[in-house]
Amino acid sequence: MSAAAASEPVRSAAALHAATRDRHWWALMLAGPAAWIALIVAGVPLPAGQPAAMSLLYGIVLYPVLEEIVFRGMLQSWLLQFAALKQRAGPISLANLVTSLVFAASHLLSQTPLQAALILLPSLAFGWAFERYRHVAPSIVLHAFYNAGFLWLFTA
Repeated sequence: MSAAAASEPVRSAAALHAATRDRHWWALMLAGPAAWIALIVAGVPLPAGQPAAMSLLYGIVLYPVLEEIVFRGMLQSWLLQFAALKQRAGPISLANLVTSLVFAASHLLSQTPLQAALILLPSLAFGWAFERYRHVAPSIVLHAFYNAGFLWLFTA
């Protein structure tokens, strides 16, 4: 095992530790339940029953890990190498915006256009977390948390 691979669990833990000590992180964590409540108030129906175990496993573990590695760890990291894409509008870099647009568009493969468009805001939060903590671990945890609530409340 290489030294870089051996140090990865330490870097992941350090990034998560930094995130959990940051009030901005907790604001993003609270944004998930706020969005779920907004969907309920807006009249999105709550299905009877519970989601299938495999749906939960994929949606809470597999998809957040794979998507964050691909979109944040690879695409957004690559885009951040270009000075023009490091420019910011408030806390959001252009690299984050481009990555989030691609992320939302990729969801058109399995979601309606409205659902894919609504994925843009959480994606911006995932990208922000990636840039702030310089690691994919916090964005994976945030993504998994958002997916968990959504799947639990809105799928059966």
